[in-house]
Amino acid sequence: MRSIRWGVLGVANIGVRTVIPAIQRAPNARLTAIASRTLARAEDAARRLGIPRAHGSYEALLADPEVEAVYIPLPNSLHREWTIRCAEAGKHVLCEKPLALTAREAEEMAAACRQHGVALMEAFMYRFHPRTERVSRLAADGALGDVRMVRAAFTFAVREPDLNIRFRRDLGGGALYDVGCYTINVSRMILGEPELAFAAGRVGDHGVDDQVGAILRFAGGRVALIDCGLLLPRREEYEVVGTAARLQVPNAFLPGTADAPINITRGTESRAETVAGTDQSQRMVERFGEAVAAGTPPPLPPVDAAGTLRVIDALLASIRSGQPQPVR
Repeated sequence: MRSIRWGVLGVANIGVRTVIPAIQRAPNARLTAIASRTLARAEDAARRLGIPRAHGSYEALLADPEVEAVYIPLPNSLHREWTIRCAEAGKHVLCEKPLALTAREAEEMAAACRQHGVALMEAFMYRFHPRTERVSRLAADGALGDVRMVRAAFTFAVREPDLNIRFRRDLGGGALYDVGCYTINVSRMILGEPELAFAAGRVGDHGVDDQVGAILRFAGGRVALIDCGLLLPRREEYEVVGTAARLQVPNAFLPGTADAPINITRGTESRAETVAGTDQSQRMVERFGEAVAAGTPPPLPPVDAAGTLRVIDALLASIRSGQPQPVR
């Protein structure tokens, strides 16, 4: 098994706490370098995290011949620029979600990566958990009957909004980009692509959406009811409702490494199906590395990210207009 040599742009918490350890644990990955905007920060992170080399600029990391693939945990507003610059440097890219700020940006990023012959994948780690894969199969195989509805929620309370980039409009903040994208993504995974989106949202003092409730309409009258928020108690769950049964998924997107349940109700009978725990971020890194090594498309192609962003585009337009918007 060939190991992919990785570099990381930035020292964001999601990288330091979750994805960098996942890269270091993955048997087909080798973390060789990290970059920050100052050499001192990069050297400090490299020392703490056991990374061989530190670079004092993102450009220096992209010039590093030992780096084959780059993980980007930068603020949302920087994803497009640095993905394209990675592609131009011949580096494969695993970029944090949301992949971009608009569907058009995502398409431009995908086009740049195709042009330069490198792989691009959005780092939606929950999609690589075997529980998510099991839910997708149950819905597709008819175990729930004809699936008619998805309900999905992801909310939590940011402690210090004034100091948090989720509340920075210029950096691509807001509930839809941060946690709403999960609810949209899982709805699309189950129901396909929506036709219409209608949202009611609260735009707070920071100028970003901090609370959103929405309905997505799919072909055949199927619907998804989603909500997200950055100032509400923690809720992280989804439900898939079919004509024969329904399933509920608690701790849906960040389940940790403990065994993960799926609660299935059929009539008056309920049962819990348990999926063995795993590190979903490590599985994501491994699968991306396998695709890079084999020269095959990544398991979660950028067209999926563009689909989620088309929905976000429509929901933001709906919040502004107060009217339903087509998803296109």
